[in-house]
Amino acid sequence: MSGRAQLMWDEAVTGYDFGPEHPMDPVRLALTWRLVEEFGLDREVQVVAAKPAGESTLRLVHRQDYIDAVKAASANPRGADGSYGLGTVDDPAFAGMHEVSSLIAGQSVGAAEAVWRGEALHAVNFAGGLHHAMPGGAAGFCIYNDASLAIARLLELGAERVAYVDVDVHHGDGVQAAFWEDPRVLTISLHEHPRTLFPQTGWPEETGGPGAEGSAVNVALPAGTGDAGWLRAFHAVVPEVVAEFRPQVLVTQHGADTHFEDPLAHLAVSLDAQRAVQVACHELAHEYAGGRWVALGGGGYAVVDVVPRSWTHLVGIAAGRAVEPGAAVPEGWRREVFARTRELGPGRMTDGRWPVEWVGWEAGYDPADRLDQAVVAARRAVFPLRGLLA
Repeated sequence: MSGRAQLMWDEAVTGYDFGPEHPMDPVRLALTWRLVEEFGLDREVQVVAAKPAGESTLRLVHRQDYIDAVKAASANPRGADGSYGLGTVDDPAFAGMHEVSSLIAGQSVGAAEAVWRGEALHAVNFAGGLHHAMPGGAAGFCIYNDASLAIARLLELGAERVAYVDVDVHHGDGVQAAFWEDPRVLTISLHEHPRTLFPQTGWPEETGGPGAEGSAVNVALPAGTGDAGWLRAFHAVVPEVVAEFRPQVLVTQHGADTHFEDPLAHLAVSLDAQRAVQVACHELAHEYAGGRWVALGGGGYAVVDVVPRSWTHLVGIAAGRAVEPGAAVPEGWRREVFARTRELGPGRMTDGRWPVEWVGWEAGYDPADRLDQAVVAARRAVFPLRGLLA
């Protein structure tokens, strides 16, 4: 198996553009790529532009009538009337939508294929992680669910156990739905509580469908959770479940919208804690999945200050050349930020909180603490189903 990481990148993914008023500004992708270049990480990985996902691949997850609707809306955006979730405020139709959405999906599927076939140990598609799209509809800025498609392709290639860990601030509902009754796929989502955030799913009681009980794990965190609580919750749930499941591949989604600057959610996580979880996912892949790791992007709407730095850290970790938190942001990148956005880019690859401190679950818990209550709820719901002590 090659030890070299792959970075999936095609400039055309920046065409995933819902318009100037939409929070999912594709400049976040372009700026991430430029920051990766400025740190020289593109020379530490194999940069690959995979083919768009074809219809037979899309049908691994999505219904044919939905694919047809996406194609129709893509060809005639003004005709999208909200059916299938297309032409809504969240998911406005735009020309070429099918083509660019298929391209993003193709990058994630290509990443999964490379890792499964041993062409790379790790593969990153930071343009991916569009985890809300359902088999029959668009939702939450997501047209095709590339994360689900990557997992489905792994199963098609013969994988028997795939673990999916989602640390986006929003629940990974589309991936959970796609594999709700499939015990071969373990889905774990750490997200803001559904009482206070879209998509209002991801309750701890959601643990998997018939024949797959215990295959869905949901840690619903109280609004305002910061670094110490976020890392405590992650380490109190994720490693134990992954260890018991023994995945052959680990697929992770690293939405950057948990950050305290993100305008669409209510967690208070720093860039440094996001980096710590990226490191933890890398370690989990090596400890339990033979190192096979597919890492995806996701949400993130602080498109200058947060997203490019967070995902550049992800690429560096996957490449085996992690960027030090205290590293200065290259001046060339800051000039490009100003030229593109008229904003002043951040000066360092840290929020000043590295190393992040947190208290492990083994130290005991406080039944009156809201964060600990969230962890207890997740463990009690799913751990006994997997033969683990809650």
